[in-house]
Amino acid sequence: MDPEHADSGEKGGLTKFFAALQMTLGNPASRLILKSMMKVEPDGRTYLDKALAAYAGADTGPMSLSCSFQSFMLDLILKMGIAITHADDAGVREMLRDPPVRRGIELVLKGIADYGITVPQEMPAPFLVVWNFTNMCNLRCKHCYQRADFPLPDELTLEEKLKVVAQLDRAGLAAVAFSGGEPLIHPHFMRVAGEAARRGMYVAVATNGIALSNRGFVERIKKIGVRYVEVSIDSADPDRHDWFRRMKGAWKLSTKGLRNAVELGLSTAMATTLTRMNVDEMDDILDLAEEIGVQRVIFFNFVPVGRGKDIVDMDLDPAERERAMRKMFSEYKRRKLMVVSTAPYYGRVSLQMSSGKEVAPTHFYVGGDSGLTALADFVGGCGAGRIYAGIQPNGDLIPCVFLPIKVGNLREEAFWDIWTKAPLLRQLRDRGQLEGFCGQCPYKYVCGGCRARAYGYTGNVMGPDPGCIYNTKVWRGIAEEMGIGADARQRLAEELRELLARAPQVESGAS
Repeated sequence: MDPEHADSGEKGGLTKFFAALQMTLGNPASRLILKSMMKVEPDGRTYLDKALAAYAGADTGPMSLSCSFQSFMLDLILKMGIAITHADDAGVREMLRDPPVRRGIELVLKGIADYGITVPQEMPAPFLVVWNFTNMCNLRCKHCYQRADFPLPDELTLEEKLKVVAQLDRAGLAAVAFSGGEPLIHPHFMRVAGEAARRGMYVAVATNGIALSNRGFVERIKKIGVRYVEVSIDSADPDRHDWFRRMKGAWKLSTKGLRNAVELGLSTAMATTLTRMNVDEMDDILDLAEEIGVQRVIFFNFVPVGRGKDIVDMDLDPAERERAMRKMFSEYKRRKLMVVSTAPYYGRVSLQMSSGKEVAPTHFYVGGDSGLTALADFVGGCGAGRIYAGIQPNGDLIPCVFLPIKVGNLREEAFWDIWTKAPLLRQLRDRGQLEGFCGQCPYKYVCGGCRARAYGYTGNVMGPDPGCIYNTKVWRGIAEEMGIGADARQRLAEELRELLARAPQVESGAS
């Protein structure tokens, strides 16, 4: 079983493995064993890391007698849990041979050791960090959360970026996703991404794909250790996409870049921000993804942040979004593609549509690896500030790239100190503090609402998310106040025709 291309059945096996962890490791005795496994061997690896590697049959390096005994104890506990839950032992062992999957599971185990079994599972460090590597960009997209255009004067130096990578490594992160701006056009990208990969993190890139239109460039990023590429395509219609991205020719280059990534064997996704412009062409978008050969399509939740504040009339109302998510799940079941969404209520929709048997991955999706996706399922719903965080180009740490509230700066404080002590992050980890219907909702532990949308529309990070069908009344009040009316589609169509006619031509890919 190749973890880069594992299917949903294999993912289910690992999900059963997490059930085994909950069943066998939540008791005080097992937690004591886990805590004792946080000791570090002379080579810098923890007992726990080596024990998981030993279980998987991967390289452990030299093990002390104490470490070997602890490894034996963990092996017995895991075997017992796997037998009880009928998990796929061989499949789990093979997935654990992949260092990022092992790092992710180590985070879960540390969370159980420190906090016990919690719902959702509390973690000692984020599972994933999305790093807005630079504000530099070669497009001017209408919805850009970063308002990206030119580099900011206070962006981290190369030396500072490498120090950030070292901090993320020490925290035990499983995955880092480089975003922007456009990370692939920054001169530091190769050096920094390569260092993250060298340290054992799963390296992903969220890009507009233009640089990938140069096949040689794709070969270079693959060589340094990039494993997953997510390219933004907002329409199956080139003209619509170019209008939304504000550059003529962008669609042609972006789709070419995505094809190059597919052909060269990278794990790939097409990312689409769902708005009133494209909600009616979901079938065409999925057909395009299948024709290109990507493994998954991610429908991003629109969030009124950055330039997105200027186009709130393009946002879907709760009924439109509900229909779209039900469509997503139906297509996910029908097609060979993995169809996912960053909207946390997609987890609730999938649970309802599958009679409680399935929760689709939500909030973030690092792609490529079914084990990492199953980890996301395990920790439940909106992960902002809990299992996920963002880093700004200047080193500011934020709960989510769509929730740009500074909680600290990595130039001034250690990552782990900010993560464990920032009041806002601690608040976001407590679903009991959710307000409005989100706080009462029976699905709050598999969803929790999008905290970025709640903040963007209400100014209250713990308030109700107006995108959910259960918060329709909240949305109506916001729509009336902001003047979001039924005539939005006509205005958008007129603007599309006008702007497309005078849009500039995009430049070709990176060298």
